[in-house]
Amino acid sequence: QVQLVESGGGLVQAGGSLRLSCAASGTVFSADTMAWYRQGPGNQRDLVASISSSNMTYYADSLKGRFTISRGNAKKTMYLQMNSLKPEDTAVYYCNAYLEYSPGIWRGYWGRGTQVTVSS
Repeated sequence: QVQLVESGGGLVQAGGSLRLSCAASGTVFSADTMAWYRQGPGNQRDLVASISSSNMTYYADSLKGRFTISRGNAKKTMYLQMNSLKPEDTAVYYCNAYLEYSPGIWRGYWGRGTQVTVSS
């Protein structure tokens, strides 16, 4: 069974850094676009950044320059380096990926999320 597992969340002071990881487990033949979303208290789930299989990246305008998305060599892992964190970055961060779970068959997956809390 394919799963996306996030890690790296935690509590950090404002101005600090965290690095989130997302790994696809189970039988995965290939991964297309992968992305990070976040959902703060009382808010909708918003796109943070995405990265294609060819490493083309997209960032939410408000996060450019502070967050960096990347993929591992195996292309089934993804990272989010978050610097200069602010209290408003506090949210549950979710991994999303479009995966080939059977030859020629693709679908989107979500991880369960990892909590990031930034204290002022």
